[in-house]
Amino acid sequence: MELKKITEKVSYFHGSVNIGYLRLSSEEGMLIDAGLDDQAMKKVIKQLKEQSLPISHLFITHAHADHYGGAAYLQEKQDVYTFAPEFEAAILQNPMIEPLYLFHGVHPIAEWRNKFLEGKPVRIDSVLQKEGVVRIGNTVFQTIALPGHSYNQFGVIFDDILFATDGYFGIEALEKHGIPFIVDAAQTIETLEKLTKLPCKGAVPGHGSYEEAYVQTVEKNLDVHKEIEHFIHEQVKANPDGIALEKLVTIACLSKGIQIKNAPSFMLFRTAVTAYLTKLMKQNQVCFVVEQNQLLVVSSSK
Repeated sequence: MELKKITEKVSYFHGSVNIGYLRLSSEEGMLIDAGLDDQAMKKVIKQLKEQSLPISHLFITHAHADHYGGAAYLQEKQDVYTFAPEFEAAILQNPMIEPLYLFHGVHPIAEWRNKFLEGKPVRIDSVLQKEGVVRIGNTVFQTIALPGHSYNQFGVIFDDILFATDGYFGIEALEKHGIPFIVDAAQTIETLEKLTKLPCKGAVPGHGSYEEAYVQTVEKNLDVHKEIEHFIHEQVKANPDGIALEKLVTIACLSKGIQIKNAPSFMLFRTAVTAYLTKLMKQNQVCFVVEQNQLLVVSSSK
């Protein structure tokens, strides 16, 4: 994990999950997200100390464990004032909620409570209810609502640099995931379109590298989501008697060369596929029906 400088005030730790760093003043600095685990945060703290850079604040963009897993360790070692968006903050303080919702409310067994799905509880000092300007002393930064990948994900703009978190993925990460995790396909599309219009010098995604020409990458994300939605819709239309939701998940994953290896991964893909379906449902393109005690997806034009 390497600290890369973008401007005099903005840097980021480039890794499998990026962590932003804002130099707010001579005595204050803010991390954007906290990485997957304690080890990631130890590396961040070590490098900042070596460069005599302060850590006084933490901004957690959304409540997925790969973005907040190191937060509890940071709070143990440093007196950091922590921000998070509303609703995401509730999950951060009660992290079992993530495996709980992925498994439909069933109390999660140990296998489903690994560090990729559930981090340690995080203290939240300030819950942000809406996007806008946040002031720390004489310094301000802007928050941007970027829902879709998570329920109330926020990005940050500071010194003309956008930290887009998982509002979009770098090309390599986009291709690796095949079907990116989302909870709302309509909001995901709206967020991506919003990102193409933001007046920023450059952007850092949650997974990928800083780019000044980031709009091209955002547009590629748009293409991928629209292609997945179209594929799912076509599969439903090709089965006039309906197709089981689980079978649709399997077909969608196979179309992307994805081999699901465990139950938590299946639930992640199931959530994403269902997010595309709910978008189609709101457009009256498909609907759920129950036949012979089986949940089926059928075309509304049936």
